[in-house]
Amino acid sequence: MSDAAVIQMRDVSKDYGAVRAVAGLNLSVSKGEIFGFLGPNGAGKTTAIRLLTGFICPTEGEIRVFGLDPWTDGVRLKQRLGFLPDDPSLYPGLRGEELLDYLGRLSSRDTRVRRRELCERFELARTMLRRKIREYSHGMKQKLAIVQAMQHEPDLLIMDEPTTALDPLAQQAFFALLREATAGGCTVFFSSHVLSEAEQLCERVGIIREGSLVAVEEVESLQRRKVRFMEVAFKGTPPDDISVPGVKTISRNGLRWKLSVRDDINPVIRALARYDLEDIVFDQPSLEDIFLEYYSAGKGGS
Repeated sequence: MSDAAVIQMRDVSKDYGAVRAVAGLNLSVSKGEIFGFLGPNGAGKTTAIRLLTGFICPTEGEIRVFGLDPWTDGVRLKQRLGFLPDDPSLYPGLRGEELLDYLGRLSSRDTRVRRRELCERFELARTMLRRKIREYSHGMKQKLAIVQAMQHEPDLLIMDEPTTALDPLAQQAFFALLREATAGGCTVFFSSHVLSEAEQLCERVGIIREGSLVAVEEVESLQRRKVRFMEVAFKGTPPDDISVPGVKTISRNGLRWKLSVRDDINPVIRALARYDLEDIVFDQPSLEDIFLEYYSAGKGGS
């Protein structure tokens, strides 16, 4: 395996008896990258994350994180790791500040300054941190869980459905924090079924279905390959047809046409340039449409 990648998985599978939760995962994530791991609930995202963090060992295959085996070198790895599980347990009898103090002492780094910055960004006031965690709302618990994962400024953040229960303002604060962290050299691996998050944050995503990785691509590349919908308004007499490979005329309303365009848009643009146009509008393809296309063959499992 290459030493350049922060995360590497090669032919990784995990079985629970007769059930194969993940199958033959091959994946590489580079330093400073925000990588989105996408799939519906039950697709195998959490199992893959538990493998990466060393909570379970693979049935087959090889995993390296910073060149370390998460199962056998877990102690060394966790010194460089910030982790947010999908359903964090936060010791309800502790106060918020007591939890952060306790987890901060497990790190060799001084967490006080960074913790204060994170709490300010999430509007976690001192009065709130002095309350018992059992009194927190679900959203407040999620903010606290994010702070504990980031307060020691880890080299790698692994987060399972991190925006659960966050309100829109907290989500935007969280996205900004992730961008700042990667600008400083941190690597982020997060799972989600909320596809707009990946569009905002990621350059690359992996799409998992029924425990198998069906695509690992740049978001921009996925969007370019998706069918686009194009509205064209002609000024003068329109053509009889637009005869361009990959282009279909969906509807005609006088001088206003709606087209579908698959793959490269340049041929249809060149064809339309021969006519006098009033307007031309493209609907930007959404990652959600692309994602659903990968799932059209069946539902996720495991």
